[in-house]
Amino acid sequence: MDENKHLTDEMADELLKISSMLMTSGANTNRILLILNKFASLMNTDAQVFINHKAFIISLTNINTGERTTQVRRLPHNVVNFDIISALSRAGLKAEKEKWDFEKIKQEIIRIQNLRRYPRIVTLTMVSLAGAGFCNIFNGDYISLAVVFVATFLGLYVKQTIEKSGFNPYLCAFTGALVSSMTAGSILHFIPGVDPNIAIATSVLFLIPGVPLINAFTDMSDGYIITGFVRFVNALLFVLAIAFALFIVMYIFKIQYL
Repeated sequence: MDENKHLTDEMADELLKISSMLMTSGANTNRILLILNKFASLMNTDAQVFINHKAFIISLTNINTGERTTQVRRLPHNVVNFDIISALSRAGLKAEKEKWDFEKIKQEIIRIQNLRRYPRIVTLTMVSLAGAGFCNIFNGDYISLAVVFVATFLGLYVKQTIEKSGFNPYLCAFTGALVSSMTAGSILHFIPGVDPNIAIATSVLFLIPGVPLINAFTDMSDGYIITGFVRFVNALLFVLAIAFALFIVMYIFKIQYL
């Protein structure tokens, strides 16, 4: 009996781990439940899940033994990672096709958890180039492109650094936006003849919470109203943090509009 209970608890823990990885990586609720139910079925269990923006609650029943367990897991701060979502989606399809056992599933989850991410300098450089590209799309000149690259690089670097220290995520977004827009405004303030509006506006685009906003819409359209609404409010708070940072910079440099 104790062995059966321990196995059921272990299965619930693995399913919570999968759910947590998907949620924090930016998956919508429908995808989370789809992948979760695939793995639960392979474990020959029945999973009932309550999804909250900050925590998961799972009630798991082992169909073979009748053992039941309920577990709760708090979710860490979201860091969008589509590699994790894709890897878990592929693993679910492969596991279903090849009828993986519980041990095989655990090994695959460990492998996915240990997937290497891009080096920090690569992420900073590519995001900065993307910011400069947005500046170009909005008809920024070459000076503005260079300024946006530098501003985005510094803003993202500062944001990542304070995130690692465990600061409030909204404060991290505000600080990143403030550093980026202040850098762009400060540099262009000393370069006559260059309109700072485009550079300041595009220097903070890397902070726009596109994934949470999309997930909020898809969740509500799929009927997960509470989860979708919470995600929308969460994204809205990030937008307000960015807007407040821009307001400060506009006030300092006497910019009338962006």
